[in-house]
Amino acid sequence: MWRDALAVAGKDLRIERRSRVGLQQIVPFAVLVIVLFAFALDPDRGVLVQAAAGLFWIAVLFSTLLAVQRSQAIEGADGVRDATLLSGLDPSGVFLGKAIAVAVQLLLLEVVLAAGVVVLYDVDVEGIGTLAITAVAATVGLAAVGSLYGALATGLHVRETLLPLLLLPVVAPVLIAATRASESALADTTFEVAPADWVGLLAVFAVVYVAFGLVAYGSLLED
Repeated sequence: MWRDALAVAGKDLRIERRSRVGLQQIVPFAVLVIVLFAFALDPDRGVLVQAAAGLFWIAVLFSTLLAVQRSQAIEGADGVRDATLLSGLDPSGVFLGKAIAVAVQLLLLEVVLAAGVVVLYDVDVEGIGTLAITAVAATVGLAAVGSLYGALATGLHVRETLLPLLLLPVVAPVLIAATRASESALADTTFEVAPADWVGLLAVFAVVYVAFGLVAYGSLLED
């Protein structure tokens, strides 16, 4: 399974490196989102600083939709999906490979967005370790559930518009937990719930999404 996963992830990442779709489209889109947030809330700087964590993760969530659609577009081009079925690859390995490729792209994007938030929103990062762990846990969950629902929507004629409707409600808990955990890394604030608890909740979501994807992806791939 892991060998198949690394092969699929490597294939997707090589395609992205050569096509530069992520660099030329997804990254500028994500940066534009946080810039527009800055323009919209700039008159009240205090609100912008307080909302920085939430705005960051909303930008990541929107970018996840684009990354997942791009990932599934690769599978739908030139009969790649049928070739995958005939190749004998483990469906669980295919799912992990797709999720790993999306997660790698999102993590790189989050580094760029974090720098943009610090510069544009003028926030102080006081817990880099907390922010890094939060980013990894949330990204694993987003990549896993995104890859799963992306495969579900691939065979539908309205997949471009249906995917957000399917995905956004499911990842809402990840958005909330990641925002709350990230707030502790961006400001010295006392929380009713410790950041570690939010990170733990993100880890639970990630494990559940990955486990469900491993079980269900094969059926979605065949359909």
